[in-house]
Formats: sequence, structure tokens, C-alpha cells
Amino acid sequence: MLERYADPRLLRAGRTRLTALIAKVSNNHQGAVRAEQWLAAAQAAVDLYGEHPAVAFTDLAAEIATEVRLLRAIEAELAGHETERETCYRWTDPAQLARSLPGLARVGGPAVTAVIGDPRRFPSAAHFKSYLGLAPRASETGNTDRKGQPMSKAGSRLARATLIRAADWARKQDPQLARVYYQQMTERGADHLKASCVVAARLAERLWTVMHRRMPYVICDLDGTPVTPEQAKHIIAEQWTVTEEVRRRRRSNKTRAGKAPQQAHTGHDRSHARTADKRGDLPHQRSSGQGPARSSRTLTTHPR
Repeated sequence: MLERYADPRLLRAGRTRLTALIAKVSNNHQGAVRAEQWLAAAQAAVDLYGEHPAVAFTDLAAEIATEVRLLRAIEAELAGHETERETCYRWTDPAQLARSLPGLARVGGPAVTAVIGDPRRFPSAAHFKSYLGLAPRASETGNTDRKGQPMSKAGSRLARATLIRAADWARKQDPQLARVYYQQMTERGADHLKASCVVAARLAERLWTVMHRRMPYVICDLDGTPVTPEQAKHIIAEQWTVTEEVRRRRRSNKTRAGKAPQQAHTGHDRSHARTADKRGDLPHQRSSGQGPARSSRTLTTHPR
């Protein structure tokens, strides 16, 4: 879109042509609604700046087209590496078991496969989850065992980030993972990121199970009955969809915690600040008849 229509004045070419182009480049995921948004933004830009010489629409569009061509060159370079990566992945995971999990596809499957290696080196799924840093941090002192600690964030950052991204997609495909996300958001008071991390931990355990058993992942209902992707989405939409009201309440409005800025003392205030008590009391004012403060040290002269 930006390669062809970066100049907002060119969007007047027609709503029909713009809608067809958006539908083509987005694989029919977007269409008329997105076209209306582009047209509205373009019209607002033209109404605001008009033909003012300070805003060179043509020059800006040319710069954007250059950036798009550079991105295409980078994608062409990465395509060669993608072919080699795919070849290595097929040798490591011939049945593509990692890609059978929801959310792990073309890029996520090879990434987690490279991290897990031989699944037999982990005694259990919980050990693999802990290795990735998705398990809660242990905090035990004396007779105290604190629960609900943040995850440790140990291990591979690549695998952990891949699973967290995959979790947001997996909860929309798997009813069991959708239930975990729903409970975290509605019952545990978690926000979206924390709930996604919990789903990612479950996804890591299932990844180890799939790779250990050498069997592909099957999406099932809560009772363990296999379901089709369409049935799974229908179950999630009816039972395990978080409402927008809950999401609005879970969004954090807190500002970042920080120390209050220290007050700078200048001139007369600085001298009083030095005479303040160590416990934080206010400085004591001296009376007008009071002489200068005596020094705690006694100077002695030694006769020569």
C-alpha cells in the first residue's frame, strides 16, 4: 500500500481500486473497512496541509517507496537463509511435530526445536518449563514458602519470547488453553501479558510432551474429545471469550514507580539544611544575640 499510495492525494484514485488492492495484499483479511480508514486519514491530511510548500507529499512518498524497496531487498536476502533453516529443521524434526502445536508455525517451530534439542535430556515437562524461565521463581526462607512469584526468565530468551507470542494465538484455537487464559483474566485478576505467560508455560509443557512421545498435537475439548478447528473456535466464542469490559479493567493505569526528585537548596536555605537534625527535624533558628557556634575541636598551641 505504501509503495503505491504513500501520497495521500493519490488515494482519490477510487474506493473500489483501493479496496481490491487491500484485499489482495492482506489475503482477504481486510477490505472495505480498512480502505475507508485510509481514505479518511488521507482526506484529513489533505484538508490540514493542502498545497502548502512545507509539506511535500511527492517527495515524502518517494522516500517511503525507497524504504519499501530496501525492505524487499532485506526479505530477498533472508529468503536464502530461510531455505537453509527449513532444510535443517526437516532433518531435526521430520514429522514437523513442533509445528503441530497451535501458534508455532513456519518460524516458531524451528526456533523451539533448536532450543529443546533432544527432549530426553529433560526429566519432565516441568523441568523443560523451568529451563525456559516460564516457571515461578522459588522463594523459600526458613519456614516461609512464598507462592505466586514472578517467572524466573532464565534460559533461552528466543524460545521464551516465541512461546509467549504463540500463546496469544494458541488461546484462540485451543479450548483448553483458552480456558486457562480466561481464568487468569476473569478470576485471578491478571492482565493480558501475565495471562499470556501462563498460557505459554502450559504450551511449553505440551511441546515437551509432543516431542517426547513423538506424536503430533491434537486440539481437544475440556473433556479430552478431539475437535475440529471450526468446533474449537465455536467453543471458545461461546464459553471462553474475555469481554471487553474485563479487558478494560485489567489494563494497568499505574504510572511507573520512581523516586521523588530531591529539592535543591540554594543560598540561605542551604545553610539551614546543613543545621537540620539528623533525624529529619526542621533546622533550629539562631537568636540574634547568640554568638557564633563553637567548634567541637579545641585548638592548642605548642610553644617552641
